[in-house]
Amino acid sequence: MSTNSALSIVSGFPSVSEGTRRLELMRILKRGTAGDSIADEIAVAVAADIIEGRLSPGDDVNSVELARTFRTSRTPVREALLVLQREGFVELAARRRPRVARLALREVRELYSLRACLYSVVSRTVVRTATDSDLEVLRGHQRALEAAAAAGDVDAYFWVNVQFRNAEAEIARDATIRRVLDTLGLRALQLRHLSLSQPGRLHPSLSDHARLVRAYEDRDANLAAALTQSLVLGGLAAVERSGWTGDEP
Repeated sequence: MSTNSALSIVSGFPSVSEGTRRLELMRILKRGTAGDSIADEIAVAVAADIIEGRLSPGDDVNSVELARTFRTSRTPVREALLVLQREGFVELAARRRPRVARLALREVRELYSLRACLYSVVSRTVVRTATDSDLEVLRGHQRALEAAAAAGDVDAYFWVNVQFRNAEAEIARDATIRRVLDTLGLRALQLRHLSLSQPGRLHPSLSDHARLVRAYEDRDANLAAALTQSLVLGGLAAVERSGWTGDEP
């Protein structure tokens, strides 16, 4: 992959996911919602390219090209890359180009194990606390997932999936779990997109989400928790099948 592939999204996001993508990345990066600085724009652009697979672990991030594309000096580029470094997304070293950080398969498995446990708790809480209007929000996201899957649009499906999971966390109204999930940050998004981009993944995921919504409607906490764990661990299995190792080539 070319070193300037992080620039590919500046031509514009797909409209179906543009707002969701931008707001989610700004939230995780703790940059507020305005995002009106050049550094914020660059950080969102590079993060989106890594999450959506246009930049792979170990790829260079060409700061000169970033500065040229965003018509700015190297200072905002450096600020943006420092933000991504704090998230563990980019490695910065003296006398070397910035590059996309690697994540060992062992760490990937640990991350997914934690997510499976946390979302199991979230699902049980959703069953207990969700109102009819809360469930309608989830149904709306499910309809959007169906549309994205029918179109074969992995990026759109992924960002709606992010909305679905965020809605569950909000319905659970557990600030502690939400904070812990947020600490998994960009890494979790990168791996979730990779898992959904594997051949044949969208429709099984869609079916499982539909079953999850029905479990919420039926107030079946055990089934909801089991389905959530299955969804998360199915994502891990897809990452493992993708050949991800996190090792140097």
